[in-house]
Amino acid sequence: MTQSVIPQATPVKICLSCGSDHLNPVLDLGTQPLANNLLSEDDLAKPEPMFPLGMQVCGDCWLMQLTHLVPAVDLFSDYLYFSSFSEAMLEHARLAAEKYRRKFDLTADSFVVEVASNDGYLLKNFVAAQIPCLGVEPAANVANVARKAGVETMERFFGVESAEEIRSDFRPADLILGNNVFAHAPDTNDFVAGAKKLLAPEGWIVFEFPYALDFLEKSEFDTIYHEHVFYFSLTALVPLFARHGLTVTDVERLPIHGGSLRLTARHEGAGKPSDEVARLLQEENDAGLTGLPRYREFGETVTGIKEALTTLLADLKRDGKSIGGYGASAKGSTLLNYCGIGTETLDFVADRSSYKQGKYSPGQHLLILEAEALAAKQPDFALLLTWNFADEILKQQTEYQEQGGRFIVPIPTPKILD
Repeated sequence: MTQSVIPQATPVKICLSCGSDHLNPVLDLGTQPLANNLLSEDDLAKPEPMFPLGMQVCGDCWLMQLTHLVPAVDLFSDYLYFSSFSEAMLEHARLAAEKYRRKFDLTADSFVVEVASNDGYLLKNFVAAQIPCLGVEPAANVANVARKAGVETMERFFGVESAEEIRSDFRPADLILGNNVFAHAPDTNDFVAGAKKLLAPEGWIVFEFPYALDFLEKSEFDTIYHEHVFYFSLTALVPLFARHGLTVTDVERLPIHGGSLRLTARHEGAGKPSDEVARLLQEENDAGLTGLPRYREFGETVTGIKEALTTLLADLKRDGKSIGGYGASAKGSTLLNYCGIGTETLDFVADRSSYKQGKYSPGQHLLILEAEALAAKQPDFALLLTWNFADEILKQQTEYQEQGGRFIVPIPTPKILD
């Protein structure tokens, strides 16, 4: 099949946050398909769009960002990631909603807005508590699912323009939430300015996103894909928020998604930074996040992971072992395409999402089957492509393991689980 680099990918030559031209290459993952662009059987005979995928870091504000941008409409017009298929995500959302209700004293007189609200997995908790809320979701297919769940949803990308529209049609938001979306917005200044515009005078902004310190320490290179434009450290975010009249008032490290950061911000003057903000800034500095050697070390480590994983899988195949995969995830797409792991190595990929079953993975074209296929087909090993939900998946796949199946975890060091 023909594979070609699509010219619409735009090279990033200045920092997308501070505007500096001091960008330093960190990692080149080659040309790759869109990580969530799953294919039908008919698609397999067609040329598949491929885009450059690499990461660089700004030498002035230390923001990690992609080397090339793909137009957002190509990424999000029809989206196949639904948060409600993960029990861990549902529980995380439920606990977060309860925490916010108590911490911010949310009532029927409050107004909550979630950016990239997906299928309503988080906001439905506020609906149940009779707290007025609105979801902002650019993917029409996902927004429709949210509406069916009773969550009012606007089909828009978020920024200053949509913030003004929400403020006019509804009112300023007492709480603005953004879970795993902040890193997806190429115009990060417009995104933060939009939050500033929409926020009520005494309101709160709470964003969650994969955290750069965990990303580097655990070598989580497979979280690099075209949707994830940024890999945020607190060091890079404090000046970004300050430029838009916002103060980062608190931070909390979370284990979800291999290590995330929950950041709270308010209007300048509405609150002061907690001691945890200063502590984490110092920890990042001590860990080398304000110098190029740490990032170069990361690039070298990723090369080693690729070599170790491909060698492990090749050895198993040479010994006559069968191997499947679990998790038709975006991170799985990055890993498989970077390492060149395809149908010669994996027999199939199992996934719990009914929206993905029957389709084929981007680039490597592995058939995606139902989660039960792992126990039914019983490959000797299963490459765990969604290692960030390892505990949940291992509990679900007890039958496969009881029959002798073993999982391979690729990150941070490829290994076979006992």
